[in-house]
Formats: sequence, structure tokens, C-alpha cells
Amino acid sequence: MFRNRPRVRRISPLLPLDVGMKCRICDERKPRRYCLAVAGDICSLCCGTEREQSLRCPLDCVYLQEAHSREKLEAIPAEKLPSPDIPVTERFIQEHMPLVDALGFIIRDAALAEEDAIDKDVQEALDALTRTWRTLESGLYYQTRPDNPVAARVQVRIEEAVAKLRKDVAAKGFPAIADSTILGALVFFHRMAVQYDNHRRYGRLFIGSFGPAPRKAPQSAPGSLIVPA
Repeated sequence: MFRNRPRVRRISPLLPLDVGMKCRICDERKPRRYCLAVAGDICSLCCGTEREQSLRCPLDCVYLQEAHSREKLEAIPAEKLPSPDIPVTERFIQEHMPLVDALGFIIRDAALAEEDAIDKDVQEALDALTRTWRTLESGLYYQTRPDNPVAARVQVRIEEAVAKLRKDVAAKGFPAIADSTILGALVFFHRMAVQYDNHRRYGRLFIGSFGPAPRKAPQSAPGSLIVPA
């Protein structure tokens, strides 16, 4: 899931890295690594204590990726997970794996499209989506929106992508995707988001679990000749 990348170091034209320098955060200890979040060198202690707490760490940081791979999460009882009344079995996941895979990419892309989106925002978006889809089964459609504007935008992106997916499936002559099936898949990811919560202020363990986003082709300057978990 996680890929290593070369260690990036800031090189000063006037002073060697390890001579007389101090951590950009605490201004006390000797820096040991380059931090993408502060664009400077920091010590290992500040990296560990401030990661996803005071720092909005980018997902391509190798130190964040390593920390995510070592997360020890507390198991949550099934009855305390979202929508405990909706059964989502392993058989359901296996039977609808193409939809589950597609929805996973949709959620990842919707989250990454919002630069400041964190796991809590995605949780709120998925909660609102499951509440909305529940109303479809009752025959009385009611759309739920989070008060959190970032979560609301993530929700809209997911809704639009799911609507496009259903339209594409129908256009290819495949059976329509049932509302109950989409609800089950949404509940699955909502539970996963809750289980992957590392309780850090800017935690993005869940978003990062989908792997790196696809790289975009670089925009050429005029006259010039470029993650699941």
C-alpha cells in the first residue's frame, strides 16, 4: 500500500545541513528529517508528536506513510459501528466487489479533491449519504447535508460520481444497481472510516488507506517540451 520515496533534504548554499541548525518547530533539538508540512527540517520528536495534530501532513510524506502502516487501532464492537441494523456480510462484499472497488476510488478522489479534507470530513459525508439512502428504501426521499462545508462538498462529489456510475452501467446494458446495494456499500465504507480513525486532529489514515492518487499529466509550459488497500 505504501511506497518509499527518496529522502528529501534541504540544502543550504551557505551552511551544511547539520551545522548549527535547529528544528523548525521546537527550535531546540537537532533536525533529523525534512518535513513537507513546514517545508523545513525538524527533529524526530516533533515529527512524532505534531504529525496530524498541529501539522497537516501530505499523504506522500514517507514518514507519515510509515506511521500509518504502524497504527495500532482499537477494535470497535460491531454494535457500536454505524448503521448496526444494516447487515453487510463478507458474502455481500464479494458479490458486489466491482461496486465496492469503484466506490472506494470515488470516495478517495472526492476526499483528495478537497485540499483540506481529513478523515472526520469523510466520516460526516458518509454518514449523511447513508442517512439519505436510507430514505429511498422508505419511499420518501430526503437529502441530508452536513453542516461542515468541507464534508458537504465531499458528499456532493461522491453523489455525482455515483450517479454517473449508475448511468454508465445502464448505458452498457448491465442490470441497474439497486439502491439497497449502494446503501450497503456506503455503510461498509462508513464503518471502515470509523474503524480507521486514529483520533488525530488532522488524521487521514482512512483516506491514505486507498493508496496514492493517480498522477496527473504535467501541464507543459508554452514553448517547452511529466495510490488500496
